[in-house]
Amino acid sequence: MARKFFVGGNFKMNGSLSSIKEIVNNLNNATLDATVEVVVAPPALYLLQVREALRSGIEVAAQNVFDKPNGAYTGEISVEQLKDSKIHWTILGHSERRTILRESDEIVASKTKYATENGVSVIWCCGESLEEREAGRTVEVVTRQLEALKAKISDWSRIVIAYEPIWAIGTGKVATTEQAQEVHKAIRGWLTGVSAKVADETRILYGGSVNEKNCGELSKQPDIDGFLVGGASLKPAFIDIVNCLQK
Repeated sequence: MARKFFVGGNFKMNGSLSSIKEIVNNLNNATLDATVEVVVAPPALYLLQVREALRSGIEVAAQNVFDKPNGAYTGEISVEQLKDSKIHWTILGHSERRTILRESDEIVASKTKYATENGVSVIWCCGESLEEREAGRTVEVVTRQLEALKAKISDWSRIVIAYEPIWAIGTGKVATTEQAQEVHKAIRGWLTGVSAKVADETRILYGGSVNEKNCGELSKQPDIDGFLVGGASLKPAFIDIVNCLQK
């Protein structure tokens, strides 16, 4: 089965009413590759603004979601609230959530289980630090994160994996094409232990200072099925990344 190319845009804690309106207008007026699935993730405050203004065919993701139903969980957003707002995706396990906000592998897996079992798809992130990379522990770290996920879930159909080396996020450093493909291949190999079907159908994205200059070469790799874009998703260049297969 051919895996549909996927480009996600993670705005992180950036944007204003006016700047996000401009981003949405650019996307609405752009000619986008119809073979690519596009999902953008604005800050929670702007989710409704984006969903109501963005043209159909482009999905919207939250940057986080809680693993409990509606209730006394101050500051959190529920799966039910996302679906009520026609938000069908969320990002979980991003390194900034894991490192700055101390979300463990188990917490990320629990959130992923609750979201996917209740109808919200997940861009599930994994990746290693510079110290772990230099110690040759990249595959070990990513495998540990994957094992925690596997312990919680059985249905992988709503999960897109994003491999994001922490040392390449927002630094301008990018894993070489060979480094990125090597880890993507290892993840694909690990997925065969779940099932051949899951390994064949699960999309694995690369994230980490992806831009309009490096996306073309990365997109040619056999196990790279798209990108999770950070800073460049706030710029017109995001459209060039979405259309990179046409170059």
